[in-house]
Order: sequence, then structure tokens, then C-alpha cells
Amino acid sequence: MTFTRQPNEQTDSIQDRLAIPRQQVPKQQPRERVQNFEETYLPMHLDAAIIEAARCIDCPSAPCMSACPVHNDIPGALKLLEDGDILGAANKFRETSTLPEMCGRLCPQESLCEGDCVVGFAIRPDGIKQAPVAIGRLESFITDSQRAQLGGFPKQQAGPSTGRRVAIVGSGPAGLTVAEELELRGHHCTVFDMWPEPGGVLRYGIPNFKMKKELLEEKLDALRDLGVEFTNNTKIGTDVTLQELHDDLGYDVIFVGTGAGVGNMMRIEGEELGNIYQATDFLVRGNLEPDELPEHQRERPAVGDNCVVIGGGDTSMDCVRTAVRLGAQNVTCVYRRTENEMLGRAEERTHAREEGVEFAYLTTPVRFIGDDDGNVAAVELVKMELSEPDDSGRRRPVVIEGSNYTVPASAVAIAIGYGADPEFAETSPISTNRWHLIEVDHRTGQTNIPYVFAGGDVVQGADLVVTAIADGKRAATWLHTYLSGLNAMAAEERS
Repeated sequence: MTFTRQPNEQTDSIQDRLAIPRQQVPKQQPRERVQNFEETYLPMHLDAAIIEAARCIDCPSAPCMSACPVHNDIPGALKLLEDGDILGAANKFRETSTLPEMCGRLCPQESLCEGDCVVGFAIRPDGIKQAPVAIGRLESFITDSQRAQLGGFPKQQAGPSTGRRVAIVGSGPAGLTVAEELELRGHHCTVFDMWPEPGGVLRYGIPNFKMKKELLEEKLDALRDLGVEFTNNTKIGTDVTLQELHDDLGYDVIFVGTGAGVGNMMRIEGEELGNIYQATDFLVRGNLEPDELPEHQRERPAVGDNCVVIGGGDTSMDCVRTAVRLGAQNVTCVYRRTENEMLGRAEERTHAREEGVEFAYLTTPVRFIGDDDGNVAAVELVKMELSEPDDSGRRRPVVIEGSNYTVPASAVAIAIGYGADPEFAETSPISTNRWHLIEVDHRTGQTNIPYVFAGGDVVQGADLVVTAIADGKRAATWLHTYLSGLNAMAAEERS
């Protein structure tokens, strides 16, 4: 389907384009959205999307493309949208990204493509600094619109079979990307995951109010149609080893993309009390249906009236907003630095404030205090101040002696970062570093075991969905090279 812009709605003048204000993306109102787990953002209107696309000035150097980890042709896609070619615009994004619908919703565009958007550095004729083009929202709009028109994801055809089999460990963005890329090249892929359902962080780490799970289900169905198989409830290293996958089950090569989903803990007094949750545990219990979870995680978090969340990244915002939706009357985010040092998205903090969340900056927990039943009842906090910058330029938080105080807490979620699962390294001969991250040749993704490659957060540490996609695409290229080499050697032996 195409749409034609009226001639007087646009000119080719850069100054005219720079004068167009950024279009507002509709959102659920706070009082409404705290009652549900639906996406906060509502779909853009077609007219607004085309006007927003017209704000792109098609820079010759396109710094937005360089800032994108998968190097999407953003100006090309937005020009197609401006011309009314939604299908063409969506396909332009799909040339470089396997999950554009999700990246449009989840990427921190302000520090990636939109952060380098030239329009965002311009001054409007009225003297107001211009906002960057809403690239992320347009990416979602374009690809959502394509799926609506086609009745699902675009159909893809697997390449002619090479006879090679690939085991992919982990069904997050890196693993799904490798599966798609290799099926298109004719290598048959089976994706193994320890969870009851596939999707990795896309299912078990992202709340529904940021990304509806229907997107993931549609993508998984598209991958199944392509030929990808999924095997769930299977933990590699416990249920089956890497060597068994290769030697006994006949997989020619293995890609490990298990992510970094083990939450860091505070290691302070009282952390063993009931109703103190690690962030992932809190989020999966709060956002998913019981049949998508292992039996030991099917009970909703008991948030009570006063929920305290510790941490300053996007995961902490996911936790506070989930707590609000679970019925907590008072939700507080505790962070040991100032808001300026928070690593998460500013818009997520805005959403949290709109929903009634309070923030306690320059504050950190000292201990958790329990009740007679062994559940958390309060948190003792202490005030902090930032030191002078050290040699690295970073200001460390320093305790203000005697500033301790206590707040009530019926539940606590700890969101202070993630690491890789140490158990994986302990059950395989794969080389890892002291943070339990897999060591690879960073050009190819190959590990110390020749038939095992790895990528995504299990190599890089906790990072973004889009960087995992980029890692998966890079690994898929080298996996294909490796498998092609096996076929070449087999052909030579036969001759």
C-alpha cells in the first residue's frame, strides 16, 4: 500500500525541513496505564509519521547510520516512508536488522542513532533547539504497519540445504539472529533454551508495557516457518553438554548466546529475607503467565504497600513500573549517585515519575530488616555524596557518616547489574574470563573449542538488544564460513 503526499505539504528545502517540529507520539495516560500491562506508547498516526519522516534532511554522511550497531539505512527508510512506500521502508530496515520492531521499542536511541542525528543539533527559526528525528518510533511504526498489511512477518525462504546442522544455545536476540541468518543460507538450526518458552531476554527480561509479547510470538512463528526448531526446558551443561551436542547428537557447529541474566546481589545483612527479589525473578513473576515459567517462579511477587527498588538502570525502571502495576501504593527507586549518572533512558524515568514512583538519589542500602515471619519489613539506608573526580574522571559515591535512616519495605527488588551464569563455564571446557564471560576471537566469535562459537551478552557482558543482534549477524557470517569449509573438505575427500 502506498500513500501520496500533497504537493504543498513538503518542500525540498533543508531549512523548511528543519523548521518542522518533532511529532508527538501518543501514549496511554498514566492513570490508565498503571491499571494494565499494555504498551505505554500507542501507534503513531500515518500522517504524523510521514511528517516526522520529512524532518530527515538526508545527510550525506548519515551519522545516524554509523551510530546504529547494525548500521540501518535510516535515511533510505525514512525517504521511502515520506514517499508513501511503507513496505519498501520496512524492507530497508530488514536488510540490516532481524528484529526492527523490537529495536524501535527497546533501543536507547538518544545515545545511538538519535543522539547523532544532525537535525537534533539544529536551531529552529524561532530560536529553539530542534529535536532529533524520532527514528525509533518511526522504525516501530514502519515495521508494525508492514506486518499489519501482510498479516504477519514477510515470508522468507530457506536456502538450499547444505546438509549441515547447527545447535544454538540460547533463544535471545543473538541466538534468534544466528538461526535466521543460517537458515537463509541453508544450514538447519535447532535452538535450545533452559526456559519453558523461547525468546530469552525478549520474553523473560522485557516487561509487556515496553514491548508486547505478540511481537515475539509472531517472530518465533516466522522462524518456525523458515525451518528453525526450538527445544525448551533444556539446560546445556546439565541436561546435555556441548560435547554431546557435537559428538552424539551430530551437530556440526554450536553457537552459544546464553546472555547475561544472573543478577548481582548487594551482599549486605538481611538479603536472605523473604520478598527480596533479584530483578529478573521479580520481572518474570510480575509480567508473565504461570505456564511460561518454571514451577518455582509461578507465584506473583508479594509487593505489599511499600516496594523499594535498588539500582539506576533501565532494569530498575522496569521493576518500579511493574511494582506499581502489581498494586504497590508506594514505590521508591534507591540509587547511590545522582540522576545525571543514571545509565538508563531518561524517558523511562519520566514514565516512572508520571506513574507515581519516588526517587531517592545519593542513597544506598546498609541492611535489610525482617519481621517475625522472616520477610523483609524495612530497609536501612545511608546518604552518599560524590567525591572529587578520580584519575578516570569519575566521581565515586562516599558514605556520609551518621546519615542513616530507615524506610518501610514490604518487598525489595535488586537491579544492580547482570553477569553470565558461572555454572555454564563450570560444566564445559570452554574458556571464560574472571567474570564468567566466554572468551572468543573477537573477529570471528570462535571459542577455544573449534566447533563452538559465541556472541551477545555472554561474551560482551550485559548490553543492548541491538548489540546482541549485531554480534549474532557477525557470528553467523563466520559460522557460515566454517560450515562451508566443512563441506569443501568433504567434497575434496570424496574426489
